[in-house]
Amino acid sequence: MKRLKQIRKKHSGRDATGQVAVRHQGGENKQFLRSIDFKRDKDLEGKVIAIEYDPNRNCEIALVQYQDGEKRYILCPVGLKTGDKIISGENADIKAGNTLPLSKIPMGTVVHNVELTPGKGGQIARGAGVGVTVAAGEGNFVQIKMPSGEIRRILAASKATIGQVGNITWKDRTWKKAGAKRHMGIRPSVRGVAMNPRSHPHGGGEGRSGIGMSTPKTYAGRAAVGNRRRPNKYSDKYIVSRRKKK
Repeated sequence: MKRLKQIRKKHSGRDATGQVAVRHQGGENKQFLRSIDFKRDKDLEGKVIAIEYDPNRNCEIALVQYQDGEKRYILCPVGLKTGDKIISGENADIKAGNTLPLSKIPMGTVVHNVELTPGKGGQIARGAGVGVTVAAGEGNFVQIKMPSGEIRRILAASKATIGQVGNITWKDRTWKKAGAKRHMGIRPSVRGVAMNPRSHPHGGGEGRSGIGMSTPKTYAGRAAVGNRRRPNKYSDKYIVSRRKKK
């Protein structure tokens, strides 16, 4: 049987050369990485035998045992309980935990774990409490509405799982001590204005002072506001309506 857990390797923000590529990371607890079935490509009926905690994500996961004896982890949606039966396929019922192509899901249904490319596995709506709405059909595409208000087109052959991801109250959690973040591998962030001018462009000055420049800078001296430096994603061309600005 395929192993469902293995020790998660620590990188602590380092790249392949050992240099720090992402600051403020490191020192997290040793954890087991659960292998999650995002593809949902098994067409046999499965039974939920356990709902478990996953230290690597903010939602719970469900352990599913299929009719052939194989076990897999899936994201646990709202309403899924131990003993429930789930299945993936075009003729599956519209109930929490079942996976269908977007073309077979009625308009207005809330789904999660949505594929951008058929067969690649779910990439959209995988966090706690997240769900997207199937909004409209458009030829070979289906429009979905994101929680941000963004509307995007996705191929109708892509799969999605019915329901909203569970553990909705995760966003209400309070971090009662700094150690809670340190256990997660998040190290402290120091304000640039609190540093000396050699360590940050905002540093220096007598007493409590501002940044001392018209445009905020990153620690490397690049402009911290304005245009993004990262390239556009390949899927941006499928965005019908951008997210609503608050």
